[in-house]
Amino acid sequence: MKVLSLDTSNRQLTVAILDDDQILATETTTVHQKHAEYLLPIIDELMTKVDLTPSDLQRVVVADGPGSYTGIRIATATAKTLAYTLGIELVGVSSLQTLALNIKQEGSLVMPIFDARNNNVFSGLYEIKNGVPENVLEDCHTDFDKWLDRIDSKDKTVYAVGTDAPHFEDALKNKFGDKVIFTDSFDNLPQAARLGLYGQDLSPVEDIHAFVPRYLRLTKAEADWKQNHPGEEVTSYVEKVN
Repeated sequence: MKVLSLDTSNRQLTVAILDDDQILATETTTVHQKHAEYLLPIIDELMTKVDLTPSDLQRVVVADGPGSYTGIRIATATAKTLAYTLGIELVGVSSLQTLALNIKQEGSLVMPIFDARNNNVFSGLYEIKNGVPENVLEDCHTDFDKWLDRIDSKDKTVYAVGTDAPHFEDALKNKFGDKVIFTDSFDNLPQAARLGLYGQDLSPVEDIHAFVPRYLRLTKAEADWKQNHPGEEVTSYVEKVN
């Protein structure tokens, strides 16, 4: 299966092309946050390097949030457009789980962290089982202190993953002591190749048009809509305005 995988949910941009378990090409950038400008040219460049055309692809795997509103929208819109126009499969994977894929130590816990400002975070808790991060506590947007109060590590090793994890080093050490491990720079970055390998084994979405990002908090547009429509409930503002 020929797969294109991509993640632009935060500062980093990462793209990979795979053929089953063979990584044909991959690129990760960390210095520019101009994902709308760079994403498609990077995809085109990688496809050219491995002598493939879009019609050769069979699946798109995208990290669909949480993270930067703009970054998530760029990735999901690109993935949806490619999947729909090419008539191929689309798979969405949590951006937090995408980071957790970097850790392989069996039985350990993984806490990917995205700083959402004002002591708020996007985070989730995963346990490595058979080499794969399985969700233990669902991804959420929450106050970091309240988040730590929810976690019982049962004295297991906890990997704090992500470039934002060091921002919370003191609180993490107070909670977990010497059981918390901060990963090196490489493992703090999302890797599209690992995302693509993982996404090959997942079921594709049934309705590409209905596929929306995992924001995990209200966008400004959604908050404004709810304020202007008191008493009205809608399961997905994004889907409604589409």
